[in-house]
Amino acid sequence: MGKIINIQPITRIEGHASIHIQLDDQGNVQETKVAFKSLRGFEKFVQGKPAEELPRIVSRICGICPWMHHIASNKAVDACFNVIVPPAGNLLRELMLTIAHIEDKLLHFFFLAGADFFLGPEYDYSVRNIMGLVKANPELAEKVIKMRHKAKMVLDRFSRKTIHPVAGVPGGFIKPLSIEDRKTFLDNLTALLDFALFAMEYAKKEVFPKFAESFPGLGEITTGFIGLVDNKGGLNLYDGNIRLMKPDGNYMEFAPDAYLDHLAEKVVPFSYGKFPYAKSWGEGFSTDLDAPKGIYRSNTLARINVADHIDSPRAQAELEEFRDLYGRPAQSTLLYHYARLIEEVYSCERAIEILKDPRITSPEIRAKVEPCAGRGVGCVEAPRGTLIHDYTTDENGLITKMNLIVGTTHNLAPINMSVDRAARDLIKNGVYDDAILNKIEMAVRAYDP
Repeated sequence: MGKIINIQPITRIEGHASIHIQLDDQGNVQETKVAFKSLRGFEKFVQGKPAEELPRIVSRICGICPWMHHIASNKAVDACFNVIVPPAGNLLRELMLTIAHIEDKLLHFFFLAGADFFLGPEYDYSVRNIMGLVKANPELAEKVIKMRHKAKMVLDRFSRKTIHPVAGVPGGFIKPLSIEDRKTFLDNLTALLDFALFAMEYAKKEVFPKFAESFPGLGEITTGFIGLVDNKGGLNLYDGNIRLMKPDGNYMEFAPDAYLDHLAEKVVPFSYGKFPYAKSWGEGFSTDLDAPKGIYRSNTLARINVADHIDSPRAQAELEEFRDLYGRPAQSTLLYHYARLIEEVYSCERAIEILKDPRITSPEIRAKVEPCAGRGVGCVEAPRGTLIHDYTTDENGLITKMNLIVGTTHNLAPINMSVDRAARDLIKNGVYDDAILNKIEMAVRAYDP
């Protein structure tokens, strides 16, 4: 048995994970595992809780995307209690979710992944980070920080709580949007859209060409994809049907509450996270690089692959350019970063569209709620993928069962495959260095876990 290489912890990701690479006697990769060891336990300890408390509880699942859990939970509780949310309540929920997407994408592209592209994987790890980026390009770093602040300010000013929100409530939203706040938010979103367009052009000149030049085929695998689409097949982050696409581009579409007919979860011995796979494809589960079975991916690249179009003009133009270059479905793992900026443009355009909707300032933001027995599935797109909250309540409105499939969970099997591919391609005859190990980490960072 050869050497084991441990990369622990994986740096510049939003969760906690480690990579274990087993080499054979010749120093070549025999096996690679990515272990996620963050035990949450929410599915068990919420049992017996009043359902209306869950939107406030589950936002603690993730400090990076609490709004997505908060809103998915509210949608699940609505469904349990058979509540129809007023239009303004839905618009306000979608607005908050969309703005949370905006600031999250800035965080990942520039703060977490950016050092790999703007500095390079060979830089010493002590400077290969946001502080190194600040020193190397202070003007760009200042712009990014200001733009994230503008997005955070909208969330904070309206909800008074950027992290662990309480603004969404069963039946709708906690307060209406004022005319004054609407104007302020439009000004901020206009500035954010301008920056998103700048970032896209900057990346197309300074970042994306490096993918093929410096990191050819890094972590590249062939899989299916999953994401929400609206009733016309367009990209939607807040609502719609789930579209599950096979590697050849064929797809099936289903309502979120039917996800158990199409998805299953595999338990593996080296990770606390379960590995979802496409049960309805009827081929089982395998992460074999040459013959994977049931494997699909979520997150930005998945969403722009499954969507037929994007209903905002600038993002649609970027999508068309992307597809002219890479086809549909695009498979290259590093293209997650390109897709992330396309979604950034869409999120800004969509937030502006919501704010211009005359219904957004209606005082009718919440419907009456009566706890009862039921089952509800709330589904939204988190930055890291399709987020599913599945609740069952008794006649008193208490939770009897809960199941979660969070965005990163969909990608646990593909992350293992991408890291295995990168390790096999980069480590030969026992030769490796810090730059090579960082490139292997880059295969994880593309998924923003």
